[in-house]
Amino acid sequence: MSLITLTTDFGTKDHFVGAVKGAIYSELSEAKIVDITHEIAPFNITETAYILKNSYKSFPKGTIHIVGVDSELSADNKHIALELDGHYFVCPDNGLISMIASEIKPTKIVEINIHDRIESSFPVLDVFVQVACFIARGGNLTVIGKEIKAFKKLIEIQPKVNQAQNQIIGGVVYIDNYGNVITNISKKMFNDIGKGRAFKATARRYSFSKIFTKYNEVADNSTHENHQYDGHKLAIFNAAGFLEIAIYRSNLDTVGGASSLLGLGYRDAISIDFYNETTPDFTPIS
Repeated sequence: MSLITLTTDFGTKDHFVGAVKGAIYSELSEAKIVDITHEIAPFNITETAYILKNSYKSFPKGTIHIVGVDSELSADNKHIALELDGHYFVCPDNGLISMIASEIKPTKIVEINIHDRIESSFPVLDVFVQVACFIARGGNLTVIGKEIKAFKKLIEIQPKVNQAQNQIIGGVVYIDNYGNVITNISKKMFNDIGKGRAFKATARRYSFSKIFTKYNEVADNSTHENHQYDGHKLAIFNAAGFLEIAIYRSNLDTVGGASSLLGLGYRDAISIDFYNETTPDFTPIS
């Protein structure tokens, strides 16, 4: 059985998702299709990269991931298929693969060249489905395209390090269903640069000198009821290992989320400044 995932910005109101699934089953009736999400913000490559990075590893090796975000073919937006970490990705070469490939290099990348046989304004349906099903049947990537060595890199996905000033400058790459604000600063980078020193993380006019490992650590369970801490802001390394600014027990219908309450949005800057451990007013990293 072939496992194929779909990640798109199509939404679910229109016919697009159903048409893509129908085309897959027409090509490969035994396929198993899993929807990762169809609610990517339109054309948001950074959001796509974050979701892919944190979902693909949960699938078994050999899974084929079709990614339909900003997928219209152009001279500057080629279509590629690649093997990476035992998985296959069929997607536009618009930088969305950057976040995954920053840590694990692709085994093989090809530029898809079947477009001369297919005229399409809906490449996910007409091209990506054919490529994915070809791979699922055991086809070699080099049959569908010319092997290339490089892919487009999205610079904004990677945070910057200012060694001289002991500073990491990152940005907001995703806002989740709870309104939590996720940055591109990883726990690994934080530890590598910080080396256990005191720090201050700054997001707009808000600052944090402690980063939690669980949301409920913000509540002092020994003396208070947890609900007394509802609405408190906190910084945490989330399950994906990225710095997140959150509101404890956030509810977008009542309390609100970090994005709305703190005025933080996509691409907003987040900085971390590190200090000597003896600097007062800062809590050393545990």
